[in-house]
Amino acid sequence: MNFLAHLYLSGNKDHLIIGNFIADMVKGSQINGYSSSVKEGILLHRQIDTFTDAHVVVSRSKERLRERYRLYAGVVVDMYYDHFLARYWDEFSAHALDEYVARAYRILDGVKTSLPPRAQYILPFMVDHNWLVNYADPDSLRRNFAGMARRTPFDSGMETAVEYLLRHYKDFEEEFRLFFPDIVNFVEELGVSHEHHQNGQR
Repeated sequence: MNFLAHLYLSGNKDHLIIGNFIADMVKGSQINGYSSSVKEGILLHRQIDTFTDAHVVVSRSKERLRERYRLYAGVVVDMYYDHFLARYWDEFSAHALDEYVARAYRILDGVKTSLPPRAQYILPFMVDHNWLVNYADPDSLRRNFAGMARRTPFDSGMETAVEYLLRHYKDFEEEFRLFFPDIVNFVEELGVSHEHHQNGQR
């Protein structure tokens, strides 16, 4: 799961949003530098990742990408799934995507100086380019992948990931729709509730 899915799975709770956002940038004993509530978000993020990595549908998506993107297959799948969540957001949330994301940006900006250095570096770019809303747009997604490809230590090929998505769009969309209700149910069983679309998930 990438940034938007982790945000959604935080269930509108400020401390979970913060912890979920920084979790990949907190290593080892660094977690002890955070409050118990933010630690809860970090640990939730790790539980989400463990569940996702073990899910048979996500594995199917990764396998389709493995030959082309090798070690980065999981990263590409995470971005694809965030694309589908952004595109079909109103099926999963009672709140408009731009309003939901703007609130998360405000929460993160309010604690910016206490975030890990990498999070402090990423956040302004995320806000200025509105990554989380723009994941829905293939051109914006392509720019994100190109930026990621430039930062990898060797040739990842991720600059071609949107073209590959578009060629296999129905397959990846179907897998997202099979997987995402499962991760939502998993998180809700952990006690994190969500305000679903008034008609429920379709």
